[in-house]
Amino acid sequence: MGTVLRNPKVWIFGLCLLPLLRLIALGLDGGLGANPIEFVTRSTGTWTLVGLLATLAVTPLRRLTGRAGLVRYRRMLGLFAFFYASLHVVTYLWLDQFFELAAIAGDIVKRPFISVGFAAFVLLIPLAATSTQAMMRRLGRRWQALHRLVYAIAVLGVIHYVWLVKQDMTQPLIYGALLAVLLAARLPWGVRLLQAVREAGVPLRSPRNGGKRTGPMVLLDDC
Repeated sequence: MGTVLRNPKVWIFGLCLLPLLRLIALGLDGGLGANPIEFVTRSTGTWTLVGLLATLAVTPLRRLTGRAGLVRYRRMLGLFAFFYASLHVVTYLWLDQFFELAAIAGDIVKRPFISVGFAAFVLLIPLAATSTQAMMRRLGRRWQALHRLVYAIAVLGVIHYVWLVKQDMTQPLIYGALLAVLLAARLPWGVRLLQAVREAGVPLRSPRNGGKRTGPMVLLDDC
């Protein structure tokens, strides 16, 4: 049991479950506010975006710290982003629209923020479906090209959030700024900056694996 609890994956898994457990606790205690459906929809959407940003943060952090083992946690973060995205979409389709296909289609056509949100979710499905090492081997070079879609998905997610909010834009803009930083860190000058910071004082190698890459590169390429 002690070995399990010392595994960082266990703690990350537990942290990723906390938003869901919070929603369940609030629901049982009547704490979802006057509009519970909107509360759940907003919460699951926010945590989808947080999951995507956390997934995108793995490569810059790995480059900054030299800890190649961080890549082992990317698959879990990416799949949790898909999990919360699925809850977000199901809440809308079921609790908000009661699976009324005509109303849903009308919303997608008439409301741009829903259009980009659905587009992001549709693009996320093949990434989740191909998140195993077996699919990595089967797709070969195409796997990496496919998983670069995560950049477009994250951009669409931020646009979805910005267009949804009608008054206080602070939080959507913060997410947008974080995404811009994470994408900039993948540009040549961003990579050089991270390397320079690392060489200025951060250890180059992980003490556990000697700096070697471990684990699958899931839901995101290594560029």
